[in-house]
Amino acid sequence: MSYKRILLKLSGESLMGAQGYGIDPERLASYAQQIKQIADTGVQIGIVIGGGNIFRGLSGAQKGFDRVKGDQMGMLATVINSLALSSALESIGQKVRVLTSVRMEPIGDFYNKAKALRLFEKGNVVIIAGGTGNPYFTTDTASALRAIEIEADIMFKGTRVDGIYTADPEKDPKAQKFDEITYDEILARNLRVMDLTAITMCRENNMPIYVFDMDTVGNLEKVIKGEQIGTLVKP
Repeated sequence: MSYKRILLKLSGESLMGAQGYGIDPERLASYAQQIKQIADTGVQIGIVIGGGNIFRGLSGAQKGFDRVKGDQMGMLATVINSLALSSALESIGQKVRVLTSVRMEPIGDFYNKAKALRLFEKGNVVIIAGGTGNPYFTTDTASALRAIEIEADIMFKGTRVDGIYTADPEKDPKAQKFDEITYDEILARNLRVMDLTAITMCRENNMPIYVFDMDTVGNLEKVIKGEQIGTLVKP
C-alpha cells in the first residue's frame, strides 16, 4: 500500500511517557524521528495532537469549569503539544509548519485547506492545532474533519494500544483484537475507539481509519508499509 497523504492523530496522553503529566522529551524525540523517517519517503503528513497530557476540557467541566472555557483550555493544550512537536521536528532538519484552528499569529498561521496543501507540496509536515476551533468537539473529531478536508488517503490513530478490541484489553484479559472492523460494527458494539461524531464523519466520507500502537518505535513505518499490526476500520 502506498500513500500520498496521511493524517496522523497522536494522543496527548502518550506524550507524557512515564512522567504522568506534561511532555516527556524522550517520547517527543521518538515521535519526531519516526515522523521524519516517513516524510523522507515522500509521504505528505498532516498531524493532529490531543491535549490530555495537559488539560482535558470535559474532565475540567466535571470539576466545575464552564464547559466552553474548559474546551478552550483544551484547545490551547493541543497548541502547546503542537509547538513542542514542531520544535522537535525542526531540530532534526524536518520542514514543519503549525497551523491553528483559531487565530493566534505569530504562534501559528490560521488554518485553511489551500494553505495546508501548498505547505505539503513544499515538503512540510503540517501540524493542525486547536482542535476544530469550537467547544464540544474532541480532537478525534478534529482529526476526522482535517483528514477529510486535506483529502488524506487514510487516517492513522496512534494510541497506547495495538488496535481495536472487543473490550478494553487493559481491563479484560479475554478481550479479542480485530484485524478489520466496519464503522457500523463499532457503533453497534459501542466500542470506545473514537467519539461517535468522528466515526460518523469518517463513515459518511469513506475515510478509512487505522488504529495502532504509536508508542513502540518503528510501528509508524510498519503501518505505512502495510504491515498488519493494528486494526483497519472501513465501510
